Amino acid sequence: MHPSRTRRRILAAAAATLTAIGLTACGSDDTSADADGPVSGTITFWHGYNSDSKEVKTLREVVIPAFKAKHPGTDVKEVSVPDKDLHQKLITAVAGGKLPDVVRADIAWVPELAKLGVLERLDRSMPDFHSFADKVFPGTLATNKYKGGYYGLPLDTNTRVQMYNANALAKAGVTAPPRTFDDLRALADKLAATNVSAFADSGMGGWNILPWIWSAGGDITDPEYTKATGHLNSPESLAGVQLLYDLYRKGQLGKGVLGGTGATPTDQGLAKGQYATILDGPWMYPIFAKTFPGFQLRAAAVPAGPGGSVSVVGGEDAVVMNSTSNKALALEFTRYLLSDEAQLAMAKVGQMSVLKDLDVTSVDPNYAPFVEQLKTARPRPVVPTWPKIDEVLQKKLQAAFRGETSLQQALDSAAADIDKLLA
Repeated sequence: MHPSRTRRRILAAAAATLTAIGLTACGSDDTSADADGPVSGTITFWHGYNSDSKEVKTLREVVIPAFKAKHPGTDVKEVSVPDKDLHQKLITAVAGGKLPDVVRADIAWVPELAKLGVLERLDRSMPDFHSFADKVFPGTLATNKYKGGYYGLPLDTNTRVQMYNANALAKAGVTAPPRTFDDLRALADKLAATNVSAFADSGMGGWNILPWIWSAGGDITDPEYTKATGHLNSPESLAGVQLLYDLYRKGQLGKGVLGGTGATPTDQGLAKGQYATILDGPWMYPIFAKTFPGFQLRAAAVPAGPGGSVSVVGGEDAVVMNSTSNKALALEFTRYLLSDEAQLAMAKVGQMSVLKDLDVTSVDPNYAPFVEQLKTARPRPVVPTWPKIDEVLQKKLQAAFRGETSLQQALDSAAADIDKLLA
């Protein structure tokens, strides 16, 4: 059976199960702040860290023991589920009614799980919710908001910044990475006579295209995520996509944006000097250090347009299941995961902190450009249908880049299709 059909059937079964046992109503209207009292007992925490990774080692040997030391008589049973399997395991557990207490969930899953009615609404259950909300980057907090409520708190984060090859820039007589859209255009013109592309990326989905749309002053939908028409196909959004389209037509944008095989991967192309710049995340530093030890990776902000320098938020959120039999302990563990000490411990093994005032650059100086970029970074639309919206966006834009339609027609068509998915 086609995977998407299987997933839809499981989701339908999950929704039916929730309706039957009344969990949906339980989650959406709970206003019992006093449910958060003295903590004791045991909870289960599901996550997608590899069982033999540094993250799990720190979680097991540092974070959880420190939490238990603060709360004698409690226990946190962590369960490592391969990241590629965690979503399916969660959805299956929803249908079967056997959920954990707390989950490290991909930010894209939060609206889906909230719609299914299995998440605790934290801004109602936690009297001190806003004290935590005020500590985190606004873009990370926004990944937890669904229909006016907050169903999680950001746990770890990342974003994309501009990474560049100084030697490739030197071929254009340039000593600094492009700071603006105009700088990127100028770099492309100067590299036209070389075998170096000014920029490269690996697709045209939201993760790839939204930094350019937002930085151009455009958007994919209205702020309430109800309509794409008038936003995705606006002159501002068109200008952001047009920048990349013009580079592509000049041979200054790597062919990887069209997907498929044949194009040099962005990391290889950057290290080998085939690409002058790319956008990518903090995980690239250890990858480059291992694969291309002679290459000095450098980073800067996303080139700014009329809307500023705006990138896209990634990462995971901490969510509490409303079926938990130990809400007080589940909420207290969630609080601890956002403490300075827990966030700093995980930052030491590569998990970027969501706390905007925590000095993670003392742990790793390479975090610096990401911390700065996170001040303006935004989430992809926080809606259950985001995966389908992402597919529409990529399909329509790649068709335009292949010359099958104009950019404006592609954005008009994508906006109309996305309107239906939002409805």
